[in-house]
Amino acid sequence: METTTAIAALAALAQESRLAVFRLLVQTGPEGLAASKIAVALGIPASSLSFHLKELSHAGLIAARQDGRFIIYAAQFETMNGLVAFLTENCCGGKPCTPAGAPDCTPTT
Repeated sequence: METTTAIAALAALAQESRLAVFRLLVQTGPEGLAASKIAVALGIPASSLSFHLKELSHAGLIAARQDGRFIIYAAQFETMNGLVAFLTENCCGGKPCTPAGAPDCTPTT
């Protein structure tokens, strides 16, 4: 992932409602949710939700598809995984991570 792409994704997620939308769509899986169901689940007005969905879409974090009268939004797992890989690419200078999966970056003497 390019640095500019990572910055765009992080900027899109750096807002409470957008982060909540993205997390909901990740939990939902590839089938996604209609905008109306996202609005109800998170208590976000439709006018605000539209703006947040656009921002997440422009960052490549979600995609929309038409399903009859509805637009279904789903998380783009490839982008999400690319962002996580970008953030952890040089984790602890190549030192092994702890068994729980969290890096052990304590300096050795």
